[in-house]
Amino acid sequence: MSKIETYKRYFLIINKLKFAYTFEEIAEYLKNQSDCQDMNFTISKRTFQRDINDIRELFNFDIKCQNNLYFIDKKDDNPLNERILDAFNTFNALNLTNSLTSHIQFEQRKPQGTENLYGLLHAIQKQELVKIKYQKFWEENISERELEPYALKEFKNRWYLMAKEKNEPIVKSFALDRIKDITLLNKNFQKTEPFDIDSHFKYSFGIISPNDLPLEEVILSFTPFQGKYIKTLPLHHTQKILIDNQKELRIKLQLYVTYDFKMELLSMGDEVKVLQPESLVREMKDTLQKALKRYK
Repeated sequence: MSKIETYKRYFLIINKLKFAYTFEEIAEYLKNQSDCQDMNFTISKRTFQRDINDIRELFNFDIKCQNNLYFIDKKDDNPLNERILDAFNTFNALNLTNSLTSHIQFEQRKPQGTENLYGLLHAIQKQELVKIKYQKFWEENISERELEPYALKEFKNRWYLMAKEKNEPIVKSFALDRIKDITLLNKNFQKTEPFDIDSHFKYSFGIISPNDLPLEEVILSFTPFQGKYIKTLPLHHTQKILIDNQKELRIKLQLYVTYDFKMELLSMGDEVKVLQPESLVREMKDTLQKALKRYK
């Protein structure tokens, strides 16, 4: 059996074990997939046990067995593992046939700067300083910065480096598509305090750090149609539904009202109305009135 067949079998098992099944049901599923994909995924119970151990080591998915039912322990869900699984599922689908051009249209916009992901991850793990040449969109000059890299974050198909500039206390974001050059300095740094990216962005929307902004309770009213999208893909993890009827979907959020969040609201046009806080209501009105003037 080839390595690609083995890895495909791993991912088929992971997909299947999002719910609980017996070994016999899993083996039957793999047999059916063998027929669909013209590969041999059939396994013995001994091979299945070995696969489970490999999956634990490679992907950190912990597979449990209770009452002869196998399943993935949801307590160990990892967003990175889910992204790996999504990528592999896409790869498998694209490998089904060579004549895809008339059936699939790819996004033409591609993120830039992803070639630096590996080097930055290395520097983050080893706590090594990096030097970058950086150009902001609103500045003509390229600046050179020495950074302590802490974490990477994705937002709207762009990647950002969370880092501190040398001798500065604040963690900032640096867009990878604006990094013109990067040098790994092979010099270690000591963190002055722990950095937890989940805590840092817990009440943020997007990539902008809250800095001195107050935490706000935001109430939004959506048209019923737009509300269907908001329910299936919540704006923020703090989202709570207040009203859901034929007239509106009304939700409550708790977050920092950053530029990223305001741009998200404006992108929905007349499908959303801000009800609270009053400061955001005024700002949305002012922005929309200025936009309307551009058409006069």
